[in-house]
This record gives sequence, C-alpha cells and structure tokens, in this order.
Amino acid sequence: MAQERTLDSIKKSVQSNIGEQVMLKVNRGRRKNVIRQGVIDDTYPNVFTIVVEDDANNVQTLSYTYSDILISSIELTVCKNNERI
Repeated sequence: MAQERTLDSIKKSVQSNIGEQVMLKVNRGRRKNVIRQGVIDDTYPNVFTIVVEDDANNVQTLSYTYSDILISSIELTVCKNNERI
C-alpha cells in the first residue's frame, strides 16, 4: 500500500533538509522534464526556495509550493542518501 502524503508531512520533510543538496525534477508537461541540482535554501508557510546554479555559474532562486510535490509536479531527491521527498 502506498504511503499517504499530506502537506504537513511534506513540509516537515522539506524543513528537515534545509541546506542539503537535492536533485530537482520539474515536470513541464507534454514530456518536458527539467532536471537540476540545487540546495534547499529556506521554507515559508506556503512555499520553499531552492538555490540552483547553471553551467555559466548564474545563481537562481526558485520557489515552489508544497502542493507541487503533493501533485507530483516536481520531485525532490536528497543527494546524500537518495531519499525522495
């Protein structure tokens, strides 16, 4: 049986991994996926931020809602233990 996920449990998982390196897979629709690596920067009541760096050493801060993880719009995987949030 699949584990039931709630927004509260997702929020706690993200908060416990602040400062950790993560692999971010974003589903852009119609078989368009973007995979990036970054660090969980901060959490807020409704969103969390991830700092990513591209090939040209440009730093971006991306923000996502916890419901994005719930509806599988994005997938986060912690790099140090390959745990999926």
